[in-house]
Amino acid sequence: MSEQDDWEREFDHGWANSARHKEPSARARMLAARWKENPPDPAPFRADPELTGSRRSSWVSTAVVLGCVAAVIVLLGYARIRNGY
Repeated sequence: MSEQDDWEREFDHGWANSARHKEPSARARMLAARWKENPPDPAPFRADPELTGSRRSSWVSTAVVLGCVAAVIVLLGYARIRNGY
């Protein structure tokens, strides 16, 4: 019997996935027990914008990225002309 056959026999994923009842992980059980007595405070999925500090608007970030790309293209073109390619 090859090592591959031993692996397939020992870790039969099809059999495990077809189980009717799936036990939660240890972490899920621990959190469920902790939250039963002391539920967590509700929290939004994303933090409030005023709490994240000062951030530039998305169009400014886009302009900076496009400006950097344009500068690289110009520098590569200048280097190509200067080297005579």
